[in-house]
Amino acid sequence: MTDLLPLPVSRTEIKKNQSERKKIAFERAKTAKWYQGKLDDIDAGKLDDPEVWGQIPIVTKDILREFDHADFLANFNVAPPEDIAEYWRSGGATGKPVFYPRTFEDVNYALESWARSYLALGIGPGDLCHISFPIGIHPAGQIWARSAHQMGVGMNWVGAGNAVPSDAQIDLILALKPTVLISMPGFALNLVNIADTRGIDLAKSSVRTVVCSAETLSDAKREKLGRRWGAEVFDVFGMSEAGLMGSECDAHDGIHIWDDMYYCEVVDEETGKILPYGEVGTFCVTPLYTNNATPFLRWNSGDIVQIIEQGESSTKEAELFTMIKHAARTSGFFKIRGVNINHTEFEDFMFRNEDINDFQAVLSTGEDDLEHMRVLIEVKRGSDETAVHVHVTSEIKRIFEVTVSVEVQELGTLAKAFESSIKAPRFVDERG
Repeated sequence: MTDLLPLPVSRTEIKKNQSERKKIAFERAKTAKWYQGKLDDIDAGKLDDPEVWGQIPIVTKDILREFDHADFLANFNVAPPEDIAEYWRSGGATGKPVFYPRTFEDVNYALESWARSYLALGIGPGDLCHISFPIGIHPAGQIWARSAHQMGVGMNWVGAGNAVPSDAQIDLILALKPTVLISMPGFALNLVNIADTRGIDLAKSSVRTVVCSAETLSDAKREKLGRRWGAEVFDVFGMSEAGLMGSECDAHDGIHIWDDMYYCEVVDEETGKILPYGEVGTFCVTPLYTNNATPFLRWNSGDIVQIIEQGESSTKEAELFTMIKHAARTSGFFKIRGVNINHTEFEDFMFRNEDINDFQAVLSTGEDDLEHMRVLIEVKRGSDETAVHVHVTSEIKRIFEVTVSVEVQELGTLAKAFESSIKAPRFVDERG
């Protein structure tokens, strides 16, 4: 790692750094058009007081999506053209994307934020990574790959499945023998499922660490990935509005946030009141270094989390940094014939079945004008398809109280369909 922003030596140093950098972030935000008139009555000398800090307006995705690109730049960008190094696309597979300008200084600090993940994950010289994130205007893939070099970590710049098909990625893993796979969890599952159609067991490959981001990593999905890859599975957390913000460590009990680089808080979803550690609310972040072009204050990512003061990991990162845990909640659900089916709960149910490689749930309106739910499944090679079909059908009826049509697909069908999407569309609503 470079000396641009070395790890702090203590939490006391972090608090001091946060206090200094919040003032810089505040003054920088005051130069942006959107903030003009919104910060005038806030005492910049008292930003460490929660009552004062809480007066700063929260910025949400909906606010940004009100603007077209030109208006967004006019309202939030404070950097001159000669300072812009690149643009980052906002995350997520739905909604209107936003493209954030990033200065050369922003990118340098972003490289530091991603580079820290290797230390926290125990990845170092001698490791070779296979990265399956998109390599392009979304920052995760290209910044993550670039940051490996400053850590002495090998990196194969492979890209997502829509650029390099799954079969080709499997061949690369078998030939080049990486020790680490960096991927969205859904695509990591696609790879093992397609490998299974070829009679290849990737649990016997060279990969011993799987690093995931950009999708919810439930316990069931983590267990399935670990079993199918024969690897230890880690989660990291970041966003285009800030950078890579933190990583799990060896205890896998939450994400340790780089508190010296990002000032984080949890607020009540209804009142906006800042909540103490341990309470669940919506996550807000103020970038303290990657704010030279778009100086966001209190950016609300929409994640529902709690901040934990101290985790159980044995690493330096766990000693220094607080930890966030995502709440077991989601706004994603199907409502079919009056029954709510929570996406996360349904996904966990399916992935805990060792006989199922993958699935897709599809809602449609039939010729009878009634709602129908089809569950497409791929059954693991060697398992009894008829028995799995009967079991899944009856268990969905018992647990979720809805009758569905379960359809067994040829091995590799779903994985092939999913690889063309940035995020696997496991829940599809085709109702008219």
